[in-house]
Amino acid sequence: MPASQSPPSYSPASSSRGIDRARLEAVLEPIARAHGAEVFDFEWKSEPQGWVLRIFVEKLGSAEASLSTEHAGISLDLCAAVARDLSPALDVANLVDHRYHLEVSTPGVERPLRRPRDFARFTGKKAKLWLRAGIGGQKVVTGVLGPATESGVRVDLGSKTHDVPFEDIASAHLVFEFGPAPKPGKKR
Repeated sequence: MPASQSPPSYSPASSSRGIDRARLEAVLEPIARAHGAEVFDFEWKSEPQGWVLRIFVEKLGSAEASLSTEHAGISLDLCAAVARDLSPALDVANLVDHRYHLEVSTPGVERPLRRPRDFARFTGKKAKLWLRAGIGGQKVVTGVLGPATESGVRVDLGSKTHDVPFEDIASAHLVFEFGPAPKPGKKR
């Protein structure tokens, strides 16, 4: 692409805008699986240092087995191996016609919750939700995830429980909690 043209615009509501998701997944999936991983999701966005294609992977079978973030995690070496094999495959697929940075990482302990199955997988875990329509005037709430259906999720906010439709959730992620603080004078 000539230097005078800019890459496609990025919209936070659609992290794959400007890239063919089906073609990208066709390249990503076999490489991740060859390394004993599966693709959780990806982001395609413009950042101050330029365009970034960020691939999130976890252990193969994690979603199906509803593994916790601790048990679904993979090593930095595995991320590097996936990136090393993925880079030339993406060059051959020619999905992007301008420069970008490739990053491969895990979704992390405060992983985003993007699909109904993510909410169902992490039932009983604490999450932070940004809502389009607030609950009691609050558009950002933190609570424990209850059962999820195809249309929404129950969230326990301590004193009250609310059924929140997925269409009202702008974004959400798990909240990592450290274990209990040691008693004074005790060493961990």
